[in-house]
Amino acid sequence: MFSEKVIKRESGILLYGITPPKAKTSEERIQEISQKTIDRVKTLNVDALVVYDLQDESSRNSNERPFPFFPTLEADFFVSQYLNTLSIPKIIYRSVGKCSKEELISKIENTPHPTVFVGAPSALNHTNIKLPEAYNIWKELKCNNLLGGVAIPERHFKQEEHLRILSKMNNGCSFFITQCVYNIELVKNMLSDLYYHCLQNNIQLPTLIFTLTTCGSIKTLRFLDWLGIHVPTWLQNELYHCEDILGKSIDLNLEIAREIISFCASKKIPFGFNIESVSINKAEIEASEILLVKVAEMLKPHRKVRELSFAESILK
Repeated sequence: MFSEKVIKRESGILLYGITPPKAKTSEERIQEISQKTIDRVKTLNVDALVVYDLQDESSRNSNERPFPFFPTLEADFFVSQYLNTLSIPKIIYRSVGKCSKEELISKIENTPHPTVFVGAPSALNHTNIKLPEAYNIWKELKCNNLLGGVAIPERHFKQEEHLRILSKMNNGCSFFITQCVYNIELVKNMLSDLYYHCLQNNIQLPTLIFTLTTCGSIKTLRFLDWLGIHVPTWLQNELYHCEDILGKSIDLNLEIAREIISFCASKKIPFGFNIESVSINKAEIEASEILLVKVAEMLKPHRKVRELSFAESILK
């Protein structure tokens, strides 16, 4: 499963990423969403489910947000209360700045899942705890579950993101999940600098998991830009001028995945993919599943698939 594969530095990890329901959603509707999520994820042969902790990023970007921000249920609460019958591992994103020290300690101690610490969107955000303090708390508690970090290729234009990754590794992070990637050059630049730095300093490379997400509309494309995700001009043009933007985005994501697989495999960098499904649009949810199935096929030469138990094989 996920933690074992990270520890063994196996490639071919496959994750599925979702957001919890909005905080103001009725109990009946949350139950309905939860059951649909459980039923859907059970059909996907993934190593873990990623559950995001959304933050309002308007402090980072003063332009109008293409989609309004609505607070969601806490990721760990959603997992423990509504997805507890789903047997696969869950990876919990945690925005540490929202917590007091006491709250963070309590959440860490009561969350048995691998956790990804996330800092504030910008220096303008008020935070109770900053990332370095959160890492210190994690180390003091001597947690057994894995700690992960966020990697952002777009930040590597100053050639510093690989140094951020190394710093987070020193603070206990053993795996990294990128924000959604659409610019393969930025990904390769970050990976190359990380690879050669580790090679020259005899440092073991961490597991890098690359997030892929489909784009179903021009509005979504604008939202990617608002979030700081760099979509190259040529790729924007391909999406703007095609008849089936959702289908085209699947094809483009597969091209990106193919290049990442080739690059990582050639350098023996432990890698995987996280396929996002954060839309409420049925067509985009189905597109994410199509993308996941196709990426899983591409990963077969690099991936050890979980063996079904006797009971599971009978039910299947």
